[in-house]
Amino acid sequence: MTLEDFFTRIETQYTNKLPFVVYRKPRESKLNALLQSTNQLHIINDFTEKGFVFAPFNDAETSVLIPFDGSEFVSSHYELLPVGEISKKNKVLDEKEKVRHIDLVNKAIDAIKNKAFKKVVLSRQELVLVGKTNPLFLFKKLLNTYTSSFNYCWYHPQVGLWLGATPETLVKIEGNQFSIMALAGTQVYQGSLDVAWQNKEIEEQKFVTDFIVDSLKPSVESLTVSDTETVKAGNLVHLKTMISARLKSNSTLKDIICTIHPTPAVCGVPKDIAKQFILKNENYNREFYTGFLGELNFEITTAPRSGKRNIENRAYAITKKSTQLYVNLRCMQLKNDEAIIYVGGGITENSNPESEWEETVSKSLIIKNIL
Repeated sequence: MTLEDFFTRIETQYTNKLPFVVYRKPRESKLNALLQSTNQLHIINDFTEKGFVFAPFNDAETSVLIPFDGSEFVSSHYELLPVGEISKKNKVLDEKEKVRHIDLVNKAIDAIKNKAFKKVVLSRQELVLVGKTNPLFLFKKLLNTYTSSFNYCWYHPQVGLWLGATPETLVKIEGNQFSIMALAGTQVYQGSLDVAWQNKEIEEQKFVTDFIVDSLKPSVESLTVSDTETVKAGNLVHLKTMISARLKSNSTLKDIICTIHPTPAVCGVPKDIAKQFILKNENYNREFYTGFLGELNFEITTAPRSGKRNIENRAYAITKKSTQLYVNLRCMQLKNDEAIIYVGGGITENSNPESEWEETVSKSLIIKNIL
């Protein structure tokens, strides 16, 4: 399918108010889209379903599915395209908003010092007036700007319209082999990955990695943890560690997801106590921000390795289930004439409230840069 036909097909889907998701995986040129044939709302029951999942931060709420069966799957090769400018009027960040966030951070630091929890991730919203903007214009800008992120535009008439460019993988599973990313710590990119990390950021990364490793041990075997490295995402750099393992025969995808989501990178440690602090004190509903999204139980086919000794085996291919889920960061929701931008940061005992505010301002530029 040509790129022009691809976007025309999605435009028609959106005009007809039918659910769809269009996305590109990190560092790939292939665009994929799943176009649902009806406006029915499908939900996840046990993660054995096949399709594209869109899950909220609060795991007590419903996860939405665009099912593979009953939808059309289309793809195209993407090349950089010129995109028209979008008129906008930023909401001014008044002093009251800054004070509110700093007060919230101080409240969290006090709770940490009182041993309520070790870490919590606090977030806020920013509003940008964009008028009647075509979401596919914004999606093309994401594609042009953030090639190393998972870029998506997701729509369901009963749920809403979301776009994002997230740098963080939640989990990738092929067969019984899987990997999970621990991403934490944030600095503004200054032209080099040779970064001096502070104790607060190193500690935050260790919380995330240790939680994932300890939580997974009962369900996996052959667990390995990579060295921690500095990676770039948009105008920011982060600390990243990869954790790989093999599922035990009695473990399921649902077990893994329920164990790790929401991770300390978007919630805190201990998870349940930090989550309750967030729900009680943030004073707004994150909805799908810091939830997860991606391909659920897609089928992939790999051919056996070729060679003179196994010519006959070349005709046999191996089909496996593949799940690739990403944490919904660096995202926005389009609602009425506004883009609602979601940003946050991890708070530990060593956090500086003013610096935490500035970190959220820096993170907001990831999405603001495409408006």
